[in-house]
Parts: sequence; structure tokens; C-alpha cells
Amino acid sequence: MDEFVCKTRIISGPGAVAALKDFGAKRVFLVTDPFFYENGTAARVAAAAKAEQVEIFHNVRPDPTVELAAEGTAKLRAFGPDLIVALGGGSAMDCAKAMAFFAKGDAPLVAIPTTSGSGSEVTDFAILTHNKVKHPLVDKRLRPDAAILDSDLLEKLPPSLVADSGFDVLAHAVESYVATGAGVFTDALAREAFQRAYGALPASFAGHQEVRLTIHQAATMAGMSFTQAGLGLCHAMAHSLGGLFHIPHGRLNAILLPSVVACNAHVAGKKYADLARSTGMGGSADTIAVRNLRNNLIRLRRELKLPETLAQAGVEPRSVWSATKEIVDATLADPCCKTNPMTVEDFLVRRILEEVTGRV
Repeated sequence: MDEFVCKTRIISGPGAVAALKDFGAKRVFLVTDPFFYENGTAARVAAAAKAEQVEIFHNVRPDPTVELAAEGTAKLRAFGPDLIVALGGGSAMDCAKAMAFFAKGDAPLVAIPTTSGSGSEVTDFAILTHNKVKHPLVDKRLRPDAAILDSDLLEKLPPSLVADSGFDVLAHAVESYVATGAGVFTDALAREAFQRAYGALPASFAGHQEVRLTIHQAATMAGMSFTQAGLGLCHAMAHSLGGLFHIPHGRLNAILLPSVVACNAHVAGKKYADLARSTGMGGSADTIAVRNLRNNLIRLRRELKLPETLAQAGVEPRSVWSATKEIVDATLADPCCKTNPMTVEDFLVRRILEEVTGRV
């Protein structure tokens, strides 16, 4: 039996934040980071809700901690909003989702992503960090009630952020396509998301803003896919490494994904091949199509000027080797491993880690 559920209302296009007024809120609690607070974007977005009272929580940092979420939860409860708005990248949305979840209120949550990557605006996931370990929270109550995809918020994205977040979209699509929870509906979304993001990323990286809504929508499609199909080893390792070394999540996915594809191909080769062919990568035999998929991911990674190894990302190999057991243990404990197409064991994580560590 195949089941697909999406409760999130999705509004997209230029100027889409104007839809906030349709919620009829009188008290709005907006969660964002210092950048959007200081440049006035948070205030402009909050004003679109036409509310009588607004409170802006702007302390979100990359890799939000459990302590930060607890601080925000206390402020949210004290304010008592009838609408919660998350504005920013994955960190702001994850933090806002966790705050709303722990506050146990009934105010709807509207997520407004300003980067095209995490898909958090439509997922049951939120990632919080504690003691240098990223912990994925998974619960249906974490899924936002609405997502607003406003392309006007994407005009000034730096190329490095386009690359990092874009590879996160690709990783979400590739992993959910072969995950153990995949079905006909998640497959369709993952395939479309991969095709759109793969085709448009070079132009967006070069500064062509007309393709950015395409990638923004692809990120949401990939999020809709993986929240139900699951992810895999690439994300499990990215969570583990990100918690330790504070490398942007999408950058870690770019480093890991080609190696994970090669490993999982032993059991997921046919689906990888289907994805490659649907994107025009060719390959008469499945093994050739999988090789083309891996090689094209590597080629795109270079075109987007992303690192190929942890060493190129600034991590000393000695630091990786000294923390190997910690990395492996955190990876194996990550819930993303449960939906990887092949069983994840200690030796497999170590093998990929050896491949991606690199040398200075």
C-alpha cells in the first residue's frame, strides 16, 4: 500500500509574502537570524501580515542548539501568538519548528525559506545540535501549516550559498528516490526536483535570477519527497560531520554524495540508473548510467566550485582520524540510516570516510 500526505499549503511566486495577511493574525511571532533582522527584511515580512502586535526572535545561528530552541520556546509561550512565522534558511526554520513543537500551542506555523535547499518548509524534520552532535527530530507535528516561496527574497544570494544549498536539494532528491520508504508519489517529486535543480544550478550560480524560483520549487518538491520516503547514509554522515566540524550541510552533501551513490549502487543501481536516464545522462546498461550519474555529480560539484574532500573544506585529516569512532557512532545512530537502501554497517561508514577525508 502506498500512502502520501501533504498538509502544507504552498504559495509561490514573486511577492508571495503578501499572502501572510490572509491568515488574519493579530499577534505574530517571527523567528529569524540577525542578518534578516538587521537588514530590515524581517520587519518587512512581518508587516505583510497586517498584525496588531509583532515580536521578532532574531537569535538564530547556524546549527541551532537545544539551548537556543529552549530560549525561543520560553519567549514564544510568553508572547502567545496566533501565528508563527519562520524566515530564513534551514537553521531558522528548524529552530522555529522545534520551538512551536515544544511550546505545544495551536498557532499555525508559516515557513518562508530564503535559501533553496533544506526543504524544511514541508518536512516533519528539525535538526538541533547538542554537545557537537546533530539530532534530527522527527514528528508529523513539526510540519508547517503553510510554506511561502517568494522569489523576491532570492535576489542577492551569494554564489557559495547557491552551490551549498543547491547540492542539498540534489542530495534530498537522490537519497529519497532510492530510500526504503519511496513510493510512486515520492518518486515523481524526487525525479522532478532533481531534474529542475540539476539543470538550473549552473545558471543560478552564475547570477541568473530568473531560474531561482525553479530551484526554490525543486527544494520544496524534494522536501515533500524525503519527509515521507526517508533519506540515507549521505545525510547521516553529513549530520555527524557537521556537528563536529561546522561545515555547511549542503557542502558536506556535495563531498559525500558521489561516494554514497557508488556504495549503494550494489542494491539501488536500477533506480539510480532510472534517475540518470530521466535527466538525460544516458547509459544503455544500468552500470554505465550509474557511473554517469556519479561522474556528473562530480562534474557539477567542480563547476559550482565546491570542495571534493573534507581537507579541501578546511578540516585537518588528523582531526577526522582522531574522531573516527565518534563520527561512525553518530552516523549509525542517525535515523536517516534506517531508510538507506542497503544496511549501513561500521565498515561502510569508515570506507566512505576514508574516501572523502583527503589530504592537505
